[in-house]
Amino acid sequence: MARETTLNSLDQFGLIAFAGEDAQAFLHAQLTSDVSSLAANSSQYSGYCTPKGRLLASLLLWRTEEGFYLQLPSPLREPIQKQVSKYILRSKVKARDASGEFVGLGVAGESAEAGLKQLFGNVPRAPHDVARHDDITIIRLPVGRFEIVAPHEKAAAVRDALAADAQAAGPEYWDWLDIRAGIPVITPATQEEFVPQMVNLDLIGGVSFTKGCYPGQEIVARMHYRGRLKQRMYLAHIASDAAPQPGDKLYSADLGEQSSGMIVNAAPAPESGYDALAAIQMSSVEAGGVRWKALDGPALEFLPLPYKF
Repeated sequence: MARETTLNSLDQFGLIAFAGEDAQAFLHAQLTSDVSSLAANSSQYSGYCTPKGRLLASLLLWRTEEGFYLQLPSPLREPIQKQVSKYILRSKVKARDASGEFVGLGVAGESAEAGLKQLFGNVPRAPHDVARHDDITIIRLPVGRFEIVAPHEKAAAVRDALAADAQAAGPEYWDWLDIRAGIPVITPATQEEFVPQMVNLDLIGGVSFTKGCYPGQEIVARMHYRGRLKQRMYLAHIASDAAPQPGDKLYSADLGEQSSGMIVNAAPAPESGYDALAAIQMSSVEAGGVRWKALDGPALEFLPLPYKF
């Protein structure tokens, strides 16, 4: 079971800031989501693909009066920033590593909203809304979670104020909350493994099928319009003392020695074992008996996602 209210360190993420009068148009032409419709003080999930439509990164993107911020796992920050920056050319856009400027904190649980209201006065009302309190950003995420992005010099005071009514938790607990919310996080081990729909990025608002071109757009659109999607991402529990890792293969009797899927993310479940997001052949899930690492490995116990295919 989830803890009542937690204050989570988000040290696992890096941050890229984009500014300039062409920043919105530039990002709209690079990412899978509809950046052109992203209003100030709003956020959305998004992805960055190879020309073959394979995800190099999944992102949380938000916009403030100063510009756009892309949050992604720290190991991917530098290579993704370099890759995206190749296409800036003469556009009036500047990209910088903002990871050291801010500290990310996650608040989740029954009294999360009340605690934030007590400290800040008001909070974002709907998922993906963003509220600003001077230079502190609060993002409301799906499934009752909030992320606070505070300047480094103010983060300790914010953390101390929230800690009075929340239990401290590390990055792994937030990873688990992401998993239970069905939010895929691409890591170095899973880069170029998935088309966005395979990890449900389209189901959480991270893919637009009506926008113009972006890297991999033709392949992503073809899979959508021609109905060739054979894999989806599922939430599952694995009863094991060993930790599943992103990139681990899954097997099922219907495909024999051929892998039927892959672990996208995994984190310790609060009671025991591990919860995981896994991209799996839909036919294998229907056939039953999906297992981790080998045909006789630990079985995946499927759990309901908070959204539908």
